[in-house]
Amino acid sequence: MANTPTQRALDTDLLGVLVAALALVTILHVAIPPENPLHVGAYTVNLFGKYLSYALLAVAVDLVWGYLGILSLGHGAFFAIGGYAMGMYLMRQIGDRGTYGHPVLPDFMVFLNWDSLPWFWHGFDMAWFAFIMVLLAPGLLALVFGFLAFRSRVTGVYLSIITQALTFALMLAFFRNEMGFGGNNGLTDFREIVGFDLRSDATRLGLFLATGVALALGYILCRAIVTSKLGRVSVATRDAEARTRFLGYRVERFQLFVFVVSAMLAGLAGALYVPQVGIINPSEFSPIFSIEIVLWVALGGRAIWRSDWCHFSQLRQNHLYRRNA
Repeated sequence: MANTPTQRALDTDLLGVLVAALALVTILHVAIPPENPLHVGAYTVNLFGKYLSYALLAVAVDLVWGYLGILSLGHGAFFAIGGYAMGMYLMRQIGDRGTYGHPVLPDFMVFLNWDSLPWFWHGFDMAWFAFIMVLLAPGLLALVFGFLAFRSRVTGVYLSIITQALTFALMLAFFRNEMGFGGNNGLTDFREIVGFDLRSDATRLGLFLATGVALALGYILCRAIVTSKLGRVSVATRDAEARTRFLGYRVERFQLFVFVVSAMLAGLAGALYVPQVGIINPSEFSPIFSIEIVLWVALGGRAIWRSDWCHFSQLRQNHLYRRNA
């Protein structure tokens, strides 16, 4: 776990590959004419952006599973909550351009004969508030869940089952129209983000680049954590929790911190995913999706410097499968 010159060189190489890929896609999209076979179209750019969102999600799971030893089967919930926070902001940006022309209420609320905006929707017409909630909402859920679980010393397969039960319960709740999140249809028909048209090629390229930057920053953050004292204690907890406690460490505090950071990264991944895919619905809470995330990390290897890159083809296969399902 030491921050050796070899590891630093590998980190630099991986980040260099990401920067080069972002630059190459941008050049092939902007500088190459559409009739040229080397041209990367807007659809492909959009698709790459979705893959990068999934890669950031895998990094989040790898942090908590690979280094803390917690097999979370519910990280899809944090991904979905971040996505819903972004979706609520995007819905508020539609305004009176919706099907029913209501200046405040989203179309699904008008259809369900709601007469006012629910209290938890207030503030989402402001970008800064929505972006804060993208991190805060999954972070708070992870804080409450993690505090109760780690304080009770729930570990192993029992903790994995509880995380899966959490995401399943949330999926059932979000399917209900009474929750105020669009029911089984979810949130869709987005128009713009911070004033930019989501249908324009320039906006899609911007989202792709923003997702790439977020992935790089998330990678750097995770590497900083796992190479610090916090990371060493996390690995010690993973390998021998009882011995780590015997040495005087309050391991539940370390577990809680890493778990919350991982959840916030997953929420950020969901927020970047939603404007690029154009919809968020309760299927993102599916326990199957959370299991698929774990499979991505398992195939790539439980190590920050491998899992986010080596499973890239698996992400593409999974996305195509879910699209055609």
